[in-house]
Amino acid sequence: MDLRQLEYFVAVAAEGGFTAAAARVHTTQPNISAQIRALENELGAPLFDRSARRVTLTGAGRAALPAARDALAAADSVRQAVADVNQVLRGTLSVGMVDGCTVRPLFTTLGLFREHHPGVELSLTEAASDRLVERVVRGELDVALAGYADDLPDGLGRWPVVRERVVAVLPTGHPLSARRVVSVKDLRGQPLVGLPPGAGIRSVFDRAVGDLRIGMEASSPEAVIELVAGGLGIGVLSESIVADRPHVVGRPIRGIEEPTSLGFVWRLPEAPAVAAFLTRARESFGTDDRSVAV
Repeated sequence: MDLRQLEYFVAVAAEGGFTAAAARVHTTQPNISAQIRALENELGAPLFDRSARRVTLTGAGRAALPAARDALAAADSVRQAVADVNQVLRGTLSVGMVDGCTVRPLFTTLGLFREHHPGVELSLTEAASDRLVERVVRGELDVALAGYADDLPDGLGRWPVVRERVVAVLPTGHPLSARRVVSVKDLRGQPLVGLPPGAGIRSVFDRAVGDLRIGMEASSPEAVIELVAGGLGIGVLSESIVADRPHVVGRPIRGIEEPTSLGFVWRLPEAPAVAAFLTRARESFGTDDRSVAV
């Protein structure tokens, strides 16, 4: 027997006649009759009582019908599984990226993905980290590289590529720069410079020290560093951003223990296109390129 015969059998049972069933499955009445007869011969029992005007199932037909439906459903599941995988080769993939940073491995990832899946239309959106996470939750983005703390919403997959402490950014020669660690108390009364609300670093800082106000906001870590170097205040960034920068130093802040993360977030269960994208991302982020902003 084959799936076509089972499909015809289920159609005749549903329609109560060979002519109506033939129209349902887009074939001819003689063909469907011949296929049903071949199936009956193989099974060794008639499946339909043809003596009345309306074709009805025999006892054997009633016994066979649920199994035939299950077999067709299983075949549909196989087709759907293959179709889901094939969607990686076509369709769209929407990617989000945190505002104000240039992440070279991300662009490498996009290039690799396009090379391996040229039929996928890629889009890239920049936004604040909290907005990116919201858009992933709502299904408006498939995957995003965003800064986040440890309180992501349920139902999201995560892969942090950088996980580090928040630091105070001090101009070289500042009285606090001689210390290995500064405290939240040290920051009180000081002009503070940081990223706008919604950035992962800012979220960690605000949650830990809600009563300290960042009076000057800049849209990028580079701008924060330039403002600090210009003597306009103490900056709030993550440690890798400040490493090896001229004119500024970074010092851990005692009292802010929660790390900030930069990483990929996506909805679960993981879609095939997202899985393929993350495979390329792991290739690109395999080196220790930590010059990224969170």
